[in-house]
Amino acid sequence: MTDTIFALSSGAPPAALGVIRISGPAAGKALAALAGTLPTPRQASLRSLRVSRGTAQEALLDQALVLWFPGPRTATGEDLAELHLHGGRAVVRVVEAALGQLDLGEDHPIRPAEAGEFTRRAFANGRIDLAEAEGLADLLSAETELQRRAAIAMAGGAFSQQVALWRDRVLSASAAVEAILDFADEDDVAVLPELFHADLGALADDLTRWLERPRAEALREGLRVVLAGPPNAGKSTLFNALVEDEAAITAPLAGTTRDVLVRTVALGGVPFAFIDTAGLREGTADGIEAIGIDRARGELDRADLVLWLGPEGEGPVGTWEIDAQIDRGDVARKRAPLHRVSAQTGEGLDVLRDALVAFGRDRLPRPGDVAINRRQADLLGRARVALARAQGQRDPLLLAEELRVTRVAFDTLIGRTTTEDMLDALFGRFCIGK
Repeated sequence: MTDTIFALSSGAPPAALGVIRISGPAAGKALAALAGTLPTPRQASLRSLRVSRGTAQEALLDQALVLWFPGPRTATGEDLAELHLHGGRAVVRVVEAALGQLDLGEDHPIRPAEAGEFTRRAFANGRIDLAEAEGLADLLSAETELQRRAAIAMAGGAFSQQVALWRDRVLSASAAVEAILDFADEDDVAVLPELFHADLGALADDLTRWLERPRAEALREGLRVVLAGPPNAGKSTLFNALVEDEAAITAPLAGTTRDVLVRTVALGGVPFAFIDTAGLREGTADGIEAIGIDRARGELDRADLVLWLGPEGEGPVGTWEIDAQIDRGDVARKRAPLHRVSAQTGEGLDVLRDALVAFGRDRLPRPGDVAINRRQADLLGRARVALARAQGQRDPLLLAEELRVTRVAFDTLIGRTTTEDMLDALFGRFCIGK
């Protein structure tokens, strides 16, 4: 038995409109119970929503536009209804209460939706696949134009279409191998096509190119830029200037910053996660500061970029040398820093920001490109390894197995095979009404 679910699918009230979505086998009965009759499918109709109070007179809840979408050609693949209410809190609350109290019979339970349940039903009913659902989740959380365009590409099925093409190539290869296994005694099918293994290599190379693309996590979470150096090097002051907020406490005392501080900011439409860290030094007697220093070193390993404010040449490999306190006459100057800045006066900050934006654009997906996430990359990697083994394999049975492993990886990418735990984690990212 599938419950009928409902939820507010628009923004939190008060607002001009409040849209309540209803999906499930009793969506039509629920709509008719409040609106009197079902409107013409897929046409907006103005109705007075009423609920029985146990007398001949029915209480008016609201005048609303209502829409009726018979399944399966709906967003969820089920019967679906929408109530476009006036967007006041009291209006939304009373209509939700009325829906929850409807008696549609024991065979038609109706209840509030859980987080992501509408989208999960769309996936279960074949309206979207798993990769498209992941793209939709990213779209809902997108804060920059790069994030939005990459999410649109994934949610629109660009990656799913690519996976389908790969899968068709593997199916063709599997068919050729199965023909040998089934009809090895017939001369016309006993030998693999001349370019069989070369085609597998070309497919593996295609997967490699996708695996070399920038990942969705960097786009979603921002490039991690760590400000590092010894105490009193100006890290927290520069951090505050870059995030344009007094997020970090600044003081002339060594050891003021004792923990990792993270702020996400978009510069020029590029998402960054700036990370202020404890001053790096040896031999501190302060146990709390020592923990902060250990965490700072851990952040260096995770960084996409380190802005090094310490002694020249002593930072990790690949860091940007920053001369961070050029307004002070009592601080030794670096001989050849990449950037000279003063967070106090603002000198050099615009140049540093522009350089960070250019760095980010080189390492994030181009606008509109599909960006794969860690789960998808792991599965593509699994398929590539199986294809690499298949290239050097001449035994038809073992070759067929490697192709099966590849095919399963592609099926898992788009959700033909999956686990409930993974689905729970994915759809838990959605809001209640999506």
